[in-house]
Amino acid sequence: MVKDNYLIIKSTLEFQFTSPELCNYSYNSLLPEFKNQKLKRSTISIIKEENSLIFSIKSNDITAFRATINEIISFGRIFEGVLNVVNRAE
Repeated sequence: MVKDNYLIIKSTLEFQFTSPELCNYSYNSLLPEFKNQKLKRSTISIIKEENSLIFSIKSNDITAFRATINEIISFGRIFEGVLNVVNRAE
């Protein structure tokens, strides 16, 4: 059975940071997971600018798109949690 795709979803998600250093830390921690990642139903690429990370997403269906967005947000929350722990320790 062949599944026809009638829909392709393209989106961009941007994380903005207060400093280039935080952006670099986040980029270096996320890069192994998201650098030109090609899954069966989604593609994710990441670009670093001075104070922001830009994720480009292309998904073959809405479920894959939602899973991809959730994965990016989950990694962002982990990074934010680590920053909170580090800031409390200082």
